[in-house]
Amino acid sequence: MHRRTSRRTALLLSTAALAAAPLLTACGNEAHPGAAAVVGGDRITVAQLEGRVNEVRDAQRAAVPDDERYAQAIAKSGGLTRATLHTMVLDKVLHRAAADAGVRVTRRDIQTMRAGLEKQAGGRKALEEGWLQQYSVAPSRLDDSLRTEIEAQKLAKRLGADMNSPDGQALFWKALTAASKKLDIDLNPRYGSWDVDKNKRTDAKTPWIRQVTASGAGERQA
Repeated sequence: MHRRTSRRTALLLSTAALAAAPLLTACGNEAHPGAAAVVGGDRITVAQLEGRVNEVRDAQRAAVPDDERYAQAIAKSGGLTRATLHTMVLDKVLHRAAADAGVRVTRRDIQTMRAGLEKQAGGRKALEEGWLQQYSVAPSRLDDSLRTEIEAQKLAKRLGADMNSPDGQALFWKALTAASKKLDIDLNPRYGSWDVDKNKRTDAKTPWIRQVTASGAGERQA
């Protein structure tokens, strides 16, 4: 039960992140120097973002010591920085929506879910490796990820949203959109922008890059 529900929620919450593969980047955000994003007045610094990414890379390296397999793992998790920022922002949005709905997650909730998942996966290490491979979550962040899963499940239940139906999913995301608007999310342009209605990071449109590229190609042909 835990496995089906949590993975369904994890997949739902990560869909936009997976769609947010790196395309183009823009200049840094001068309004918030050193910030990757500002959510509800709270800064997610570039250093914090890079730290989270490095945690995943270090965990991948430890799990796959073979250089060739490690390279394959890196290739499968391309766009990790942007996907990680998406997750960090969306977690804050979800937490705000849950708080607005009066939802609370306890340590016991997390321990109960983890125990169930470990049993199904075949132990702690198997669960940690599975979460790392599927969701790019470092073992040190697994409890935080489970908290998010539980928070999403409890929010859906509080809203009366059946996550197996389109109407239920729409109701759930409507609550997140409302929370997203309240938080006034501002992303550093180098990481794109935040689509409030879709609750996901989108890449910045930088037509000047195409112009410069085209100009350079013309000069080379001349």
